[in-house]
Amino acid sequence: MKMFDYSIKENILANKVILVTGAGAGIGKEAAITYAKLGATVILLGKTVKKLESVYDEITASGLAEPAMIPLDLKGATKQNYIDMAATIASQFGKLDGALLNASMLGELTPFTQIHEQIFDDVMKVNVASQCLLAQALIPTLQLADNASLVFTSSSVGKQGRAYWGPYSISKFAIEGMMQVIADEYEKSNLRTNAINPGATNTSMRASAYPAEDKEKLATPADIMPLYVYLMSDESLDVNGQSIKAQ
Repeated sequence: MKMFDYSIKENILANKVILVTGAGAGIGKEAAITYAKLGATVILLGKTVKKLESVYDEITASGLAEPAMIPLDLKGATKQNYIDMAATIASQFGKLDGALLNASMLGELTPFTQIHEQIFDDVMKVNVASQCLLAQALIPTLQLADNASLVFTSSSVGKQGRAYWGPYSISKFAIEGMMQVIADEYEKSNLRTNAINPGATNTSMRASAYPAEDKEKLATPADIMPLYVYLMSDESLDVNGQSIKAQ
């Protein structure tokens, strides 16, 4: 399926509760607002309160369901933080229909032998360890929904290693593996697990990786939303263990 051709139906996410990480900017912000417009109650998770408040205001100003906000820095968060968060979601909403694990960090582009140990550790903490702990904590709450969707964020460098992209590339290979393990374990359940490769998109992370690039030629976060909606909707119930390109 060409995801740009997927037509989004009105209110397709009505009555769903969806968590979005990295919701303060870029793709996460666009996904949160899109989900809200399609009827979902969104839970905004991000590290910068001001950015989350801005997204919150944009959603409520449109008369949409009031979102919840969870300010949390994945680099400093503990397993207990995620467990407490999942318990709060379960008690407030009774279920979680979807989770878009979108937040990640680039680190720096550098020759392999020059990778700084602290940067490697930080990238692995945010892009791998936190995703594992988040998924562990959220799965029981996702299982309270009739049909639940867990969506990880991959990258083309998580399929084919690329020179100078060391920590980020390695972290995204790990995400592909994590997604496949969870998808296989829960194959016969109400939970489906997939990954999205957003492709070249006009975001601040992309700009820091490719500062000289012409942004006008890139897809915008809004352009790639069809796949993000499809995987959260009940139209994707039979899709599990897939890593799908958004463009």
